[in-house]
Amino acid sequence: MKRLPSADVLDKVRDIPIYRASIERGHFPILEKPEIARGFPDNWMTPALARALEAGEAEFVLSTGTNHARMQLIRPPYFLLRSYYRLWSEHPDLGTSWHEGARRVSLTTVLATEHVARVNARKPGTTPGERWLDDRTLYLNRRLDPADWDREEVERMLTEIREAATTHPDGAYLLDCSGYHLAHLVRKVSAWGLWSDFPRPAGIVHAYEYTPSNVRAHLRAHFECPVVDLFGSTELGYLFYSDAEGRYQPYLRDMSVELIPVEPGSGIHSLIVTSTRNPYMPLIRYRSGDCVRTRDGSADPERIVSFCGREKELLRTPDGPVSQADLDARIAGVCTRVFLHQLHLVDEDRCRLAYTTFDDAPLTAGETAELAASVAALTGRACQVEHRTAIPVGRSGKYAWLTAHDPS
Repeated sequence: MKRLPSADVLDKVRDIPIYRASIERGHFPILEKPEIARGFPDNWMTPALARALEAGEAEFVLSTGTNHARMQLIRPPYFLLRSYYRLWSEHPDLGTSWHEGARRVSLTTVLATEHVARVNARKPGTTPGERWLDDRTLYLNRRLDPADWDREEVERMLTEIREAATTHPDGAYLLDCSGYHLAHLVRKVSAWGLWSDFPRPAGIVHAYEYTPSNVRAHLRAHFECPVVDLFGSTELGYLFYSDAEGRYQPYLRDMSVELIPVEPGSGIHSLIVTSTRNPYMPLIRYRSGDCVRTRDGSADPERIVSFCGREKELLRTPDGPVSQADLDARIAGVCTRVFLHQLHLVDEDRCRLAYTTFDDAPLTAGETAELAASVAALTGRACQVEHRTAIPVGRSGKYAWLTAHDPS
């Protein structure tokens, strides 16, 4: 049984209908996404919130839905953006460039670009399809699958990057990305000899999904600047950031976290978050759906060393649950040339690992055998490893690491 939160937190949630029973019982159960949606918005409505909605100080929004079903939220206008900018301004490796006025160029899913275009369509004075979120941030990607970018599209994006960078006296800009999307751009630029047209960023942030070890290493090999990971979600904002060396630091203003083992002895923990950062929809003991590992396998949030994927995507095996990061570590341990990968579950006894490489060349016979043996030991399934020239992106613009259907 969980004790009541601090008096300060209780004061902020006391009048919210969804929490009344918890206050009366003297403990808060874990808050799941379906419970948030049940009876929405009445389960969150207070007189103060009603006044804020009427005055335009709060608004209804939808989460992106790229990792789970889209969820209705209530928050201040530009809540996530302001939280994001504040973290950039305070980050030890990004803050100087941010305060000097470096613009943020975002290369991520087409859904994010389309969202910005929709928001702009409702603003007076903007043109249809406008991809500038504000005067600091430009969204580049206009296609679902980055593998489909042709030379004209790549040259268009490089031109827009150069134009965005001209506002800084030294031509500095910060590149915000999905690691996969930037790796695709690096491959295209290399293939077409366009590096002279690609201004180097002052810093790179990947913040939209799990970025595999090989992809992070590939980016660091091509850019001589800090490569930073930010971890958070649409409904929470950002909770942790990495420094240039990959070490994670908490960013828990108005938040606290606890860890609950997903299964005894597995070393993988569910991330449970209490946050009052959003004053109109504070989340108490909210299950974010993300999994983490700690330095020593304990449930101490101070010892988090990696964010290892989504809880709903854990693969159950005879030796316990396997996360996206567990498979990633096996692949990186065998060959750093692997770019995209996807594990297909054939049946209870067999699986198939499809992969692409940065140089398009398949793994050697020895590497293939070693990887098959390693994945089989991890999953408890006989594994067939197959080289592919492409792995299609999902409808959200993200790649699924685990599928129950053939990815070919």
